Amino acid sequence: QVQLVESGGGLVQAGDSLRLSCAASGRIFGGYVQGWFRQVPGKEREFVAAIGWTGGSTTYVDSVKGRFTISRDKAKNTADLQMNRLKPEDTAVYFCAAGSYFSKDEGRYDYWGQGTQVTVSS
Repeated sequence: QVQLVESGGGLVQAGDSLRLSCAASGRIFGGYVQGWFRQVPGKEREFVAAIGWTGGSTTYVDSVKGRFTISRDKAKNTADLQMNRLKPEDTAVYFCAAGSYFSKDEGRYDYWGQGTQVTVSS
């Protein structure tokens, strides 16, 4: 079993930056992909970014390309999401996820954190 805990959410103004962090613990075997998703009340959860085990492969949803950067520290079992030039439409609960497949499909992720709220005011 893998446990994921997110941190770093908060309330910021449009144009500001935030850095989310996801700490993984538990029975982690071999490599795994870490991803970030977000959800707005009443809407489906949306893929944001993912990073492969080595950190050499990353992918993003088009709406955050050039503004968000995902990174990971394998030694610490953490994955961060640096969010720059935030927009009000980035407001959501952000979830960290871990799985065996490099995918944008939430169904490919086996473990999920509880989520952290990000609110961007205009």
